[in-house]
Amino acid sequence: MALRRDKAVAQSSLRGSRILVAIVVGVLLGCVFAFLYPHGFFSNSDDPLIQNRRIGKSDLQSSSSQCEPPERINMLRSDIGALSDKNAELKKQIQDLTEKLRLAEQGKDHAHEQFSVLSKPHKAGPFGTVKGLRTNPTVTPDESVNPRLAKILEEVAVHKELIVVLANSNVKSMLEVQFTSIKKAGITNYLVVALDDQIEEFCKANDVPVYRRAPDEGIDSVAKTGGNHAVSGLKFRILREFLQLGYGVLLSDVDIVYLQNPFNHLYRDSDVESMTDGHNNMTAYGYNDVFDEPSMGWARYAHTMRIWVYNSGFFYLRPTLPAIELLDRVGGRLSREKAWDQAVFNEELYFPSHPGYDGLHAAKRTMDFYMFMNSKVLFKTVRKDANLKKLKPVILHVNYHPDKLPRMKAIVEFYINGKQDALEPFPDGSDW
Repeated sequence: MALRRDKAVAQSSLRGSRILVAIVVGVLLGCVFAFLYPHGFFSNSDDPLIQNRRIGKSDLQSSSSQCEPPERINMLRSDIGALSDKNAELKKQIQDLTEKLRLAEQGKDHAHEQFSVLSKPHKAGPFGTVKGLRTNPTVTPDESVNPRLAKILEEVAVHKELIVVLANSNVKSMLEVQFTSIKKAGITNYLVVALDDQIEEFCKANDVPVYRRAPDEGIDSVAKTGGNHAVSGLKFRILREFLQLGYGVLLSDVDIVYLQNPFNHLYRDSDVESMTDGHNNMTAYGYNDVFDEPSMGWARYAHTMRIWVYNSGFFYLRPTLPAIELLDRVGGRLSREKAWDQAVFNEELYFPSHPGYDGLHAAKRTMDFYMFMNSKVLFKTVRKDANLKKLKPVILHVNYHPDKLPRMKAIVEFYINGKQDALEPFPDGSDW
């Protein structure tokens, strides 16, 4: 009996609590709606009183604007013009940031692809659908390597890329022809690494971005007095810092004339993208060369794969570990061996791993030899073909001829100034 009584009391207390909670919730909801809808929850927007209030306020603003003095109106117009200019500037900044974001996302996608492939095993897809990795992720930039250079590159580079050329006073005339063509083509991300005081002052006098390295006895002794090949070998040591800072570098010799912006014609799908010394599809892109050895009788024919070398005077490096390793390998060998930098450059790129040697695992791409043209292609083939003469290359590299300066000037006359017979006086090859 006592149990039933206690149960009834508990139920009565529970009902009382529920009623109290309901009252409190109702009061709170009423306060909220009273605050949000002061004119009533079901008020009509067509209410005459409300309409009159709105009309009165609008009329007041209209009459106020009509009473504005001319000076005030002119000031407002000036403000509007300034805001329009600011808006256009912001739109340009947005476009630039969007492009940077696209490039960053592209790099992130490459890195994610690499990580996803290497982090876990994958099943191969159907026949013909499987593709291996072609692009290594970029390195993490390290500004502590060279803070002064990092500041210069931040000002000169476009989308973290730039053209870099090494020059001393021995090539001053060719350098002038080159940076004149650079300016004519509208290229702004161009930097001269001055190897002596004269070139540094020459660039500053001509408003050309220039970087003078900190003194380095091991490099400067060659830089100031060395010839073309000696200076060419230095670039593999100097370029390393550019890549460590996270910049893509298009390395250029001085004997190159620019007709278009080369960054509009890069693929960026490899660690190394280089122009070729080849002069047709076979030599530039590779072919099956059959070696004949009659003394072998039935087995006299042996098939070999051949490709003409990459030119070490014009190549693009992405800031990746294989690209930096390539610079280390070539720079290290050139410091120990008496060798031609272009031969070492290609040996490190192409020689496979074999007993006692680990090959470089770097992706490479050969540039279009009609767009990134060497002087053999120009003087032996293109200038003699009416259709090919209509092509406008991206660059022309006078690498096959020792009379570089007059040929560079003739290229400018033909392609930039439109002088149709400018290339005719020169022989196909050289006189010596």
